[in-house]
Amino acid sequence: MYDISMTIKKDMLVYKGRDNLRPEIIAFRNFDNSDVHQSKLIMNLHTGTHVDAPLHMLENGDSSNCLFDEKPFYKSHILNLTSANEKITAKDLKKHEIKPDSFILLKTQNSKPFYLQNNPKKFIYLDETGAEYLINQKVKGVGIDSIGIERNQDNYPTHKKLLKNNILILEGIKLNKTPEGEFILFLALFKISGSDGVPARAYVLKKDEINRYFK
Repeated sequence: MYDISMTIKKDMLVYKGRDNLRPEIIAFRNFDNSDVHQSKLIMNLHTGTHVDAPLHMLENGDSSNCLFDEKPFYKSHILNLTSANEKITAKDLKKHEIKPDSFILLKTQNSKPFYLQNNPKKFIYLDETGAEYLINQKVKGVGIDSIGIERNQDNYPTHKKLLKNNILILEGIKLNKTPEGEFILFLALFKISGSDGVPARAYVLKKDEINRYFK
């Protein structure tokens, strides 16, 4: 089993390295002024591992409430796309078998050591043609190993086309230690009402592992 979630911390990777997007964990009670230690988290809902609600990009899109009935387990396929430069296109995706109703996880150069730290504004992304191809393959969702699924595209076509077709967008996953192949994705979403994004905890595991855990 692989934990593919990002750790929430002050110096974590954030979208394009923008300091104003970094989370804050503030202890407002401690043992100097109280008999307990208590903290609060100030965080953009698109920090770290998270799912975009349609409202994020569509003016009349559904809020996070539409995600409440989602089941946490998905048939998933990690695709090795580390040879792609700058972006992932339909041409890149056509080299791989993509099954309907699967949750596709894109492993790119973003997963290479220090790539995102050194190139925060030039992360590998899924372009419009790649989004259209996945829509035609009738996938359930698509995840990527960067904080954003697209950049440098006017009017956010990758986001909008996926969300209009009810395809889940999972951003901020860590795939540096995971091999390519078929897995079960366990995706637990925070139950936050009326929001445009939802933080998540995500794991991938092989099908036979589930049986072992329950023995």
